[in-house]
Amino acid sequence: MSQAVRTAVETAAREAYGRLLAWLAFQWRDVAAAEDALADAFVAALRTWPVNGVPAAPEAWLMTAAKRNLLQLARHQRLRSDPAVTVLLGDDSAPDVGLPPLPDARLKLMFVCAHPALDGSVHAALMLQTVLGLEARQIAPAFLIPPATLAQRLVRAKKKIRDAGLRFEEPEGPELAERLDAVLEAIYAAYGLGWDAAGPDGTPAPEAGIAADDLSQEAIYLARLVAGLMPANAEAQGLLALLLFCEARRSARFDAVTGAFVPLHEQDTARWQRALIVEADQCLWQASALRSPGAFQFEAAIQSAHCQRASTGQVPWTAIATLYSRLLHVAPTIGARVGQAVAVGEASGADAGLRLLDALIASVDASGDYQPYWAARAHLLVRAGLPNEAAAAARRAIDLSRAPLLRDWLARRYRIATA
Repeated sequence: MSQAVRTAVETAAREAYGRLLAWLAFQWRDVAAAEDALADAFVAALRTWPVNGVPAAPEAWLMTAAKRNLLQLARHQRLRSDPAVTVLLGDDSAPDVGLPPLPDARLKLMFVCAHPALDGSVHAALMLQTVLGLEARQIAPAFLIPPATLAQRLVRAKKKIRDAGLRFEEPEGPELAERLDAVLEAIYAAYGLGWDAAGPDGTPAPEAGIAADDLSQEAIYLARLVAGLMPANAEAQGLLALLLFCEARRSARFDAVTGAFVPLHEQDTARWQRALIVEADQCLWQASALRSPGAFQFEAAIQSAHCQRASTGQVPWTAIATLYSRLLHVAPTIGARVGQAVAVGEASGADAGLRLLDALIASVDASGDYQPYWAARAHLLVRAGLPNEAAAAARRAIDLSRAPLLRDWLARRYRIATA
């Protein structure tokens, strides 16, 4: 297979998968069947494009192939007269005029994935797989659960969508508001997965298996779309602010010369994108004016406080510790508790932060395998003057890290030899 064909297939998978699947799923009313049909279409592309050449409109070719696969399935199941089938067929003699308006279709499918009849614990993960085309093994780290467990939950959810005939119409009014939180969570998780997978210059880390920059940009696009559609929703504005604050610092995460990882408090603020920070602050102010505080707004406020270092040269740790306390009132997650411990350790002394970490590991079993916990513990132990204990914690953080650049930084910082 030529590199040109391989690139064309990979580009179509990266850029069109979610859009194609959203349209097929809405027409077929069966997410699992649409996924299978689209997967078979990509297999056909790998088989025929090297022989016949890459088509002028790869997305349209894939759509046509997937529709044919669904028709074959319908014939096999003797559902040829079902309206959900016939709407797929169209007029074969008519020219292909392209896909329908796609962003709305993807959002509608995300809201379907947040249907209250489905287990709430699978809503966000189902969106990431169905709309953004990620695999269970790629999604699982964002939710701190084993890939096999997540895969089983996703299979059950898609089966329930099909068997229960859940409505694929876009929810309205109270129903829309009830599902919005899950949609925002999925967008945030998508950005986080792209962020964690990124290497220097936005290139994905080889072990990630994720098109990091594309995924992060897709998440920002969806966040902008939701914030624009729902300007009076404070958390939608807060999420957009949060993503923009993070995105503003993307290029500073790695050394410009060596490509080595650079922690937030050591980043060169001159490399931060001022325009994105200003836009993020505006979104945060808009959210605050709505007087409906929530987790994304507090997280965005924490990031805004970190950005103050660009003008003051100092990180306002006391203010950040206070914001973490507010965040924990609405979202007492393990990540927020670790963040609070670091902020308290910086503001009030390492011992105070370590006490919070001790309480965390005593009460939350998951912290034992949570890499940021051990990285934070190593940092505070150094500040407490306990280098040997810090090295032990750093070794644990290295073992739990999936990112080579982060492992390298931890090894250098704590002078740990790695294989």
